[in-house]
Amino acid sequence: MRITVFGSGGVGGYFGALLARAGHEVTFIARGAHLEAMRARGLQIKSVHGDFHLRPVHATDRPEEAPPADLVLYAVKTYHIPETVGVLPRLLAPEGVVLTTQNGVEAPDQVAAVVGTERTLAGAVWVVSQIEAPGVIRQESAFRRVVVGELDGRLTPRAQAIAGAFAAAGAEAEATAEIRKVLWTKFLFIAAIGGVGSLVRLPVGAWREVPETRALLEQAMREIEAVARAAGVPLDPDVVPQTMAFIDRLAPTATSSMQRDVEAGRPLEIEAMSGAVVRIGARYGVPTPAHAFIYAVLKPIHAQAQRKAGVFAEASR
Repeated sequence: MRITVFGSGGVGGYFGALLARAGHEVTFIARGAHLEAMRARGLQIKSVHGDFHLRPVHATDRPEEAPPADLVLYAVKTYHIPETVGVLPRLLAPEGVVLTTQNGVEAPDQVAAVVGTERTLAGAVWVVSQIEAPGVIRQESAFRRVVVGELDGRLTPRAQAIAGAFAAAGAEAEATAEIRKVLWTKFLFIAAIGGVGSLVRLPVGAWREVPETRALLEQAMREIEAVARAAGVPLDPDVVPQTMAFIDRLAPTATSSMQRDVEAGRPLEIEAMSGAVVRIGARYGVPTPAHAFIYAVLKPIHAQAQRKAGVFAEASR
């Protein structure tokens, strides 16, 4: 399969490397020092599942240099979607498809609005990986899971084939006829713990048993559950107790990715998290006060990080 990875960080770079190692023709779209290191030294993967080194790799910052792709693995951060989504149609072969991997629940529809529902697959990804240094990705989780589904709820041969490619490359992967349910179930967990953790800024073991903070976490989950049900998404009846139990089993030192972004001064995916809960809730008339509060507190932090990132990028030119 001819694959283009658009966004070659922790998620795209890692899964793209797995697919390349499995024999697929992979082009990585990257930028900056990470791109230059990949061009010069290849892509190094440090993983709990075994280290490996791809050399050489086809990497570029010019999407037009990528050959027409059977699969575009779209792995940019959610706040980069508006500036990149318009490029996607030019990356696809006539029968090609885009697979979204973003956190949240809005990215598949944002992509489908540009390339068409018939050329969009939604993906839910579970992995802990990040760029450790330019040209080096560290993957730290025992899990590396990908779930793929059609937006119209069909279980199609192409979704099964793409899931099969990930599975053959070493990931735990499956195709589903319930991708909306999968996305919202993950969203209920990640938006709630990410929002509350980003406010508290302590490892989860320091706050999950504090009654007031635990109540805020559960309220954040209940709001997402209510919005999902209003939108017609059939979440499990016990999705909140299940998710709370999962959080109780997390290592006490665990933190969310958004919390780590706050602490590192990086831009946040707040619009795709609590911002999305508030927007979609308003659409269906569902009150979302917990997420409105989280959004109000974190939005200026995100804005400041974006300004600093923009100044740095301008100074680096």
